[in-house]
Amino acid sequence: MSEMGLGDTHGILVRPGVRPVRTSAGLGWEGLYVSTQRELPYRDAFQGAGSHLVILHLDGPVTVRRGRRGLTAARQVPPGGLFLHPAETELDVELGGYLNTVHVYLSDAALQATAEGGRPIRLGEEFGTTDPLLEQLVLALDGVVRRWEPSAGTYADQLALMTAAQLARRHSVRLGAPPAGGWGRVGERAGRQVGLSDRQFAAVRELIDARLSEPLSLEDLASAAGLGVSQFARRFKARVGFPPHRYLVRVRVEQAARLLRAGSMPIAQVAAACGFSHQEHLSRVIRAHFGTTPAALRREG
Repeated sequence: MSEMGLGDTHGILVRPGVRPVRTSAGLGWEGLYVSTQRELPYRDAFQGAGSHLVILHLDGPVTVRRGRRGLTAARQVPPGGLFLHPAETELDVELGGYLNTVHVYLSDAALQATAEGGRPIRLGEEFGTTDPLLEQLVLALDGVVRRWEPSAGTYADQLALMTAAQLARRHSVRLGAPPAGGWGRVGERAGRQVGLSDRQFAAVRELIDARLSEPLSLEDLASAAGLGVSQFARRFKARVGFPPHRYLVRVRVEQAARLLRAGSMPIAQVAAACGFSHQEHLSRVIRAHFGTTPAALRREG
């Protein structure tokens, strides 16, 4: 799968009245594209895109009208309001005022990867809705773009997966019936989370240890366990107690602490060896985990 970009969007972001602040372009994100911008008032019609669209209003209220082959009655959308538009669906929209927004475009493949029991997912069209969890996920994705570091790739993958899962859980239109046999998830009995096997966890840990200095995606970790990304994330958390990206950060910071206490390797070199973007990044994580600095850890020995 190639990186998502402007070509996977509806065209709103290339209008002359849209002033981008930051985007995920060039970060190598597959299945997800994030853009934060200032939008001037406009009225336009757009063809359907291959990606699902979530728009978070950062300010307002602002008057918006939307529809397909015609506009609905005007609606006042407040800050925190969400605009959800499914893939392959035409869109007519009128923005009545200046507005700051975050757009999240999610590929249909990423959404369908969260399907339970093989049932396809179709999103509903929503306009001015609220969903506190989805709002926080969109803001978190914007925060990753704002403070991007290559070592945050696994965290970005986890946020993308959680966004897809929340859309599927709260904003989908149910299609078909569940398969016979009472399975709530493929390979998992309804109501019971199944963790990674010892063999799967050992394979994941072996990959982490071998590539600690490199960026590791959620897909890389899932592949080591022989699972799809969505199923892997659930089973990993059931085994360990927290998500893969948190575990990866913990492994990296613990190894960095061992290197700092045991030798005289320069702090910048320790950061690189443990997968941190730079010395300042390592310092922030060391302070968050241990309440001290890399230099102080070294002095402790």
